[in-house]
Amino acid sequence: MLFNSFEFFLFLPCVLLLYYVLSQGYQNAFLLAASYFFYGFWDYRFLSLLVISTVVDFICGQKIHRAVQSQARRFWLTLSVCTNLGLLGFFKYFNFFCESFTVFLDRFGLSVSSPVLYVVLPVGISFYTFQTMSYTIDIYRRQAEPTRDFLSFALYVAYFPQLVAGPIERSTRLLPQILTCRRVDNEMISDGARLILTGYIQKVFIADSVAPYVDKAFQAPNGLAWSALLMSLYLFSIQIYCDFAGYSNIARGVSKLLGIDLMVNFRQPYLSTNITAFWRHWHISLSAWLKDYLYIPLGGNRHGRLNTYRNLMLTMLLGGLWHGASWTFVVWGGCMVYTFLFTNSL
Repeated sequence: MLFNSFEFFLFLPCVLLLYYVLSQGYQNAFLLAASYFFYGFWDYRFLSLLVISTVVDFICGQKIHRAVQSQARRFWLTLSVCTNLGLLGFFKYFNFFCESFTVFLDRFGLSVSSPVLYVVLPVGISFYTFQTMSYTIDIYRRQAEPTRDFLSFALYVAYFPQLVAGPIERSTRLLPQILTCRRVDNEMISDGARLILTGYIQKVFIADSVAPYVDKAFQAPNGLAWSALLMSLYLFSIQIYCDFAGYSNIARGVSKLLGIDLMVNFRQPYLSTNITAFWRHWHISLSAWLKDYLYIPLGGNRHGRLNTYRNLMLTMLLGGLWHGASWTFVVWGGCMVYTFLFTNSL
């Protein structure tokens, strides 16, 4: 179910109406059921993946916290990470890697048939797998404690406003809001309505209006003058920002109406003065995740210039691949590395 769909315009008022009349003891259970309905409306079969991530990471979080020996702690963390990356890797990258390997062998004159399973990409899997991994990693680092409330943890994983397109919330920020009693006041309703209105203006009236012109230009670029192509690039930059930032604003606004505050995911990135500032203001939750759980564990900038460049390259290449299973995204990530190095902004 998408935020700009007719079904969502029916779904949200019903959820809010029942949510407000329920006692606080039943609100989390209701939100979990609503979140599963929201996700399963697209394809109920993929609810099983959501449940697998939830059950595995809930158990692993408990086991990591209770384990005394470091070997046992690493085992349960490895199980959590491998489960989530296994789900993400299979459903998002299986066909991509098979096709890439087939093309690679074909260049050496080795003709093989690529196994194609027609794997359908589950909506939001890139977001909730990263979110659940951060939970177990934080427990392993002793930066967070596991919750014993399975229902609240399941809601943390499946919370519908940010399930499909983020932001990627940390358990230390979102889970305490789920576990505590919530009160929705007039200020939260006002802020939520403002964010929702802003998001729909960005998503529907700007991004969706610009999209046909951009698609037409990208589909047949040979017949266009350079000025038209340049304008299409500018329009695409507007489209992608308004599409993503608009969706994030709607998610934050809807969550405000439920008494839960989601993090800001965009802070006017196009007004940044350099590439480093841009990434601090664009898709903030993903940039912070890649920094805290990939770049810094690799060594960050602590072991010399060459190692810093290596860590930056791996982070940006994997960040590019996270956006989509295509070599164009890998190239895009490589371009970002070059931009960092060229501007000397480490």
